[in-house]
Amino acid sequence: MAATLSLLALAILATLAGASSRDCPPCGGTEIPYPLSTSSNCGDPDYKLYCNNNSLEFLSVGGTPHPVLSINPEAYRLIIHVPAIDMNVCSSSDLFEGGLKIDESSPFNISNRNTVMLFDCNETILFSPLNCSSNSLCRKFEETEEGSACRDTLCCTYLKDSRMTSHRIRIRVGGCTAYTSVVDIDPNDPPSLWNFGIELQWLPRRT
Repeated sequence: MAATLSLLALAILATLAGASSRDCPPCGGTEIPYPLSTSSNCGDPDYKLYCNNNSLEFLSVGGTPHPVLSINPEAYRLIIHVPAIDMNVCSSSDLFEGGLKIDESSPFNISNRNTVMLFDCNETILFSPLNCSSNSLCRKFEETEEGSACRDTLCCTYLKDSRMTSHRIRIRVGGCTAYTSVVDIDPNDPPSLWNFGIELQWLPRRT
């Protein structure tokens, strides 16, 4: 009898472990590969995303929802939408949150395949190593409809790399007020071919 109960307990534990480690149900038409999680009952809750009205979203520390554009589970990467720039004034929608900020204790960080462009910057940025010259790629973006509100402002471009914080793209009033990002950019391509978004990578699941 005791042996039967022990086997039953083990079976229940195995079932619970399987239930907590399975892939989450799709969100809209987007598959949620493990360990990404939209619920405490699936995936790993440390890898938290949100399914909001069938739209998969990543939340910044400031609470801004960023729709997830694509997921590459083999490379541990996903791409999120860049906050919109106001069409009437050169400011990103998350300006008053200071731009994108990711919880440093989370398994997510900003990959080094993002080319970031900052707009409406204070002249102090000219002392930085960023490319703020007339041939900076941000000048191409200013000529698009999306970047038209930032035309003729001081803009700078940089590649997010290991020398910079991988948990933040910073903007602020009195600094730079708007930004966009392109993943794996080809400088020779026109903006119509750019892959706009912010690529995040996640650490393999903690054991």
